[in-house]
Amino acid sequence: MTSFKPKNRAQPQPDMVALRRDFHQHPELGFQEERTKAKIAQYLRALGLEVHEGAGVVGVLKAGSGNRAIGLRADMDALPIHEASPHDYVSRHSGVMHACGHDGHMAMLLGAAEKLTLNPEFDGTVVFIFQPNEEHGLGACAMIDEGVLERFPIDEIYAIHNLPGAPLGQVSTRVGQICASESLFKIAIHGQGGHASMPHVGVDAITVGAEMVTALQMIVSRKLTPAAGAVVSVTEFLTDGQRNVLPGKAVLKGDVRACLPEDRINIERFMRQIVTGIAAAHGITVEVYFKTEFIETINAPGPTDAVARVGRALNLETVSDRTPMTFSEDFAHFCATVPGCFLLLGNGENGACGRPLHSSDYDFNDALLPIGSALWAELVRDRLPSRKIH
Repeated sequence: MTSFKPKNRAQPQPDMVALRRDFHQHPELGFQEERTKAKIAQYLRALGLEVHEGAGVVGVLKAGSGNRAIGLRADMDALPIHEASPHDYVSRHSGVMHACGHDGHMAMLLGAAEKLTLNPEFDGTVVFIFQPNEEHGLGACAMIDEGVLERFPIDEIYAIHNLPGAPLGQVSTRVGQICASESLFKIAIHGQGGHASMPHVGVDAITVGAEMVTALQMIVSRKLTPAAGAVVSVTEFLTDGQRNVLPGKAVLKGDVRACLPEDRINIERFMRQIVTGIAAAHGITVEVYFKTEFIETINAPGPTDAVARVGRALNLETVSDRTPMTFSEDFAHFCATVPGCFLLLGNGENGACGRPLHSSDYDFNDALLPIGSALWAELVRDRLPSRKIH
């Protein structure tokens, strides 16, 4: 077996805590991660890895002569949230913060890259994928459309997401659907405005819209199986009405979560039927826009079994049949192309580490960094075992 040696390890890398906190202090929104990308690329090059920059950053590490390859993915983007934390490494960018732990995800993956570079006890290729714009569900598709999976063919792909409120280092995943899809909808109502004192003369778009809001809740409660786990939420109700003016136009906007593709498709169909029928009953017109931003994340059996096996081998509490999450992940687009596994890693139960994701006072747990990097490294050794020479 040909051993790997770093090409040019010019200087020691900063520790993962310092790295994570630097990312935290300099958060960048989706498709704006320029400083973040540059720092990641610099780190990987210092390790001697082959590095490619595009929509995201890709680092390639080869050892031995094996022809199998696996991908490890971390997300890079932050959120448009003003940080309300007391620690001394708060965001320096007003109104932007790492409130989902992507700073920790990057640091763990870079830590794993260093571990594997210094001790390349595997046979094959590891592709480190640092992806932009996960929060809006656009980054994975951007990298796939750019040809990342053709340029760097992989047999499997993995991603870690921290989970506040779960015991520190707890590994949890499942075969099959693990994250819900997210679809956004917009319903444009075209009624007839008029004077507030004479509602019978026109068609009040607020009244029609309110009827639609109530009727849409029947999709989940009466048209899908109770076990479907779907959610239909109207989140905005906009009109052109005034103090004494009944609105002629209204717009409803909202969010749909589904666990199965067939439920997502049926929800859209039922939504169109319901609002079209209500509009017809009032003699007005309506337009429905429905767009799926995130598809369902589906874990493959082989990669998922490997994650559970590695978690137990590292003596981490491991749950291999966790309840699916209701949030969405654009890692789903990678899993739809290559067998993969999305896993959750407990961020701890107390303080800022236990605060919900996307909270203004949430923080990634630095104690999780060595656990996550060790999990990544051991997973590589499990999936790309070294060949024994006798």
